[in-house]
Amino acid sequence: MSRERRLAQIFVLLADTLVDEFDLVDFLGVLAEVSVELLAVDAAGLMLADDHGVLHVMASSDDRAEVLELVEQQHEEGPCLECFRTGQAVIDADISRWPELASSGGYLSAHALPLRLRGQVIGVMNLYRCDPAPLGQEDAALGQALADMATIGLLHEREMRGYVELTSQLQHALDSRVQIEQAKGMLAERAGLTLAAAFTAMRSYARGSGQGLTTVAQGVLEGSLRTSTLLAH
Repeated sequence: MSRERRLAQIFVLLADTLVDEFDLVDFLGVLAEVSVELLAVDAAGLMLADDHGVLHVMASSDDRAEVLELVEQQHEEGPCLECFRTGQAVIDADISRWPELASSGGYLSAHALPLRLRGQVIGVMNLYRCDPAPLGQEDAALGQALADMATIGLLHEREMRGYVELTSQLQHALDSRVQIEQAKGMLAERAGLTLAAAFTAMRSYARGSGQGLTTVAQGVLEGSLRTSTLLAH
């Protein structure tokens, strides 16, 4: 399949998620995963800022990328912080510029793309590579288009749920992410699955049943969704 056709399929997939049961955390997770598929990168993640200008990890394509984002958050340095503070994309950044990052994820280069809402930078998309090869102008442009899709998702949820302030919206997303992580761990323990397999099972059930991922996570945590039912779907 050509890249152009696959790109069209993915944008249709992302558009199809903008429905009544729209789940922002799941949407951002899908966005991170397709970014890895479409771009010449090994991992991707998205971070959103609260009203104090503090970035929070919202989605990652894998655990290594999440660790790297958390290190950036903890040490308040790295390509995503630089991008957030300046509002400018950081392309082909050498990870060795930030020793704490260089020793954390095994990646050699990073790229950070801003998420903008009415001129304000509200978050960052992070892209990581295991080699120092340049990202390329075409992939950088496509990456920014994907970052813009994240902003579209935020706007869609704001309209759907009636949020007036970004603060309330972010807090809801953070709460949802905590619930999803807790449910993922609980399901993994109950069913003897890896965390990745547990997450895949939850997402598969959510999509097959027409529910949001957060709703499924709540069912797991509350016990209203039986493990056997979830895994059999």
